[in-house]
Amino acid sequence: MDTTVKSQAPTGSGTASGLQPFLHDACVVLAAPAVALSRPAGAMRSGADGFFRGDRRFLSRLVADVEGVPLAPVRTGHSDASTAAFRTVLRGVGEQTADPAVTLRHTRTVHADGLRESFEFHNAGPLDVTVPLALSLDADFAAMDDVKAGRRAAPPGVRRADDALRWHWQEWESRLTSTPAPDSVDDEGGTAVRAHYRLTLPPGGRARVDLDCAAVDRDGFPFAPAPTRRVPWSRPRLRVPDHRFPRLLDRSLDDLAGLLLTDPEHPQDTFLAAGAPWFLTLFGRDALWAARMLLPLGTDLAAGTLRTLARRQGTRDIPATEEQPGKILHEVRRTSQLLDEGTTLPPLYYGTVDAGPLWVALLHDAWRWGLAETEVEALLPHAERVLAWMAEHGDADGDGLLEYVDSTGKGLANQGWKDSGDSMRWRSGRLAVAPVALSEVQAYAHEAAVGGAALLRAFGRPDADRWEEWAARLRDRFRDRFWLDDARGPYCAAALDGQKRPLDTDTSSHGHLLGTGLLTEEESGLLARRLASPELDCGFGLRTLETGATGFNPLGYHIGSVWPHDTAIAVHGLARAGFPDEADSLVRGLLAASETFDARLPELFAGHGSGVDTGPAPYPAACRPQAWAAASSVHLLRALLGLEADVPGGTLRVADSVAESWRPLRAEGLSVAGHALSVAVDVGGGVRAETAAPVSAASRRG
Repeated sequence: MDTTVKSQAPTGSGTASGLQPFLHDACVVLAAPAVALSRPAGAMRSGADGFFRGDRRFLSRLVADVEGVPLAPVRTGHSDASTAAFRTVLRGVGEQTADPAVTLRHTRTVHADGLRESFEFHNAGPLDVTVPLALSLDADFAAMDDVKAGRRAAPPGVRRADDALRWHWQEWESRLTSTPAPDSVDDEGGTAVRAHYRLTLPPGGRARVDLDCAAVDRDGFPFAPAPTRRVPWSRPRLRVPDHRFPRLLDRSLDDLAGLLLTDPEHPQDTFLAAGAPWFLTLFGRDALWAARMLLPLGTDLAAGTLRTLARRQGTRDIPATEEQPGKILHEVRRTSQLLDEGTTLPPLYYGTVDAGPLWVALLHDAWRWGLAETEVEALLPHAERVLAWMAEHGDADGDGLLEYVDSTGKGLANQGWKDSGDSMRWRSGRLAVAPVALSEVQAYAHEAAVGGAALLRAFGRPDADRWEEWAARLRDRFRDRFWLDDARGPYCAAALDGQKRPLDTDTSSHGHLLGTGLLTEEESGLLARRLASPELDCGFGLRTLETGATGFNPLGYHIGSVWPHDTAIAVHGLARAGFPDEADSLVRGLLAASETFDARLPELFAGHGSGVDTGPAPYPAACRPQAWAAASSVHLLRALLGLEADVPGGTLRVADSVAESWRPLRAEGLSVAGHALSVAVDVGGGVRAETAAPVSAASRRG
């Protein structure tokens, strides 16, 4: 007989209403679009804890107890992104000496459609032991945006069948299968239950309980899981004196595999979800940057990302979603997202100013790294539409610069990568009023116009001259509008406000301008010195905002924190512009930070700096893993090696020197034009590249 009860609110259970749950000490296990979060010892109790699939929570409570026995967690470890193991000692059970006798190894495995929790007890002592295991379980079907915001929404109707561990609400069902079946199941109040097991362990014996959670989703998530055990990139092997670098690279690639999703109608096209748990879906900007950073490992991910976004390219003017002809989207969700009282994003949302230029830049770079000409040519009409959008919609006021404004009053107030509402400000702390023209977006647009022109000319399409001239005019307007002076000399404004006044703050955005062709050599040097200053370089990476600005906050999302991808972009830009020492300092800073985070760099972390802390403090609500943070490890390697491919032009460039502290170095398993690439640097500094690709490996950076 079925019983129907009302659950408590489908939200971050145990979290104060309106407070975002913290994640800094969470154990995160994932296989997109599924993710499990728990306490470090494995229990799912409160806040953001639980098993989610497609932004819906299918298990909100999982706590293992041995009745009457104190449990002592001793270790948590990951074998890869989808598996974690927790080891616990049962204090005083079966012991005849001070040595522990009975232990529990709790293993969690997430797959794209469900979750397996295995509890294996081992008795290493000389006595017979009986273990009274109890599992406390519940499912609340909370939406991810409610969990993230700490909201307590209206309670849903939830049914639990008496003959199974099963919950459902609307289109969702959570089915738990236990092997062996529990000896008994008790109600714990609301929809929670407590399953009891009595396990007997002789000396040397083992006993195991497996719990499988199947997430039944009749509503349908917009994207599908990627094929298991197949990733669209090569696996590099790095040998270098600093052991932190290979460890960061290996862990990052494991995490990236867990973030892969596919376009359901075109399963050959994979892309990277932005991050777990909050952003486990398609974000245009994030997916493009991550794919761009991974180009030295192959072009398949770039191709899948480009095609997935091209299928959803804007075709009409729809103010409610900010769609415009040619525009590349910001994000895709199952349902609308209520971010706060004033911000509501529709499921398909186009509120971004930079995804379009980044799309064209990725297509151009993928072509140079060897993406097949047929694949490039098929995407050129989409590139032409993005370029047209840049000139007609991105530059809405016709001043030759790209700017944004939230036309709905309900969307994102800031629509660059620093999209928090307080990110655009003067040194005085006063916030900028839209429309806002970001410095880095002008650099992306310049790259898109120049790269787009190169593509059009190479494939015999018209308007190459038009876009080169457009880029030249953009350079002139940027130089005229964005440069200003302070006591330290000339520098570049972070943005222009709605009255075209330059924001006078130093920010990490300087790094996005370097190596893009927007700046002269002298201008690049001025910004390189700013990036190397202690106001921005905190010793663990780049602060997003200078320390001298009013409102600087080391734990501010975009106003003082450090974002690994942001630092990696600056590293690459500094290396391309000819400032290896400044780049090297930032590389070492991120490697130092990686030790604090067990080689799993988070979305962002605090910007207090190495002068204050021996390791960076976490930003408590940051995603970890995050696609572009993980992909940054490859971008750092590319910058260190000076890798620049031009397969159509028949050249592969490598650095003419690598700092002595990195020697000897060997990177194998890279890829260019579908062929293996290795780069070696000997103790004396000699650089050698080897590949079977149709390019010259002898070219050096000048």
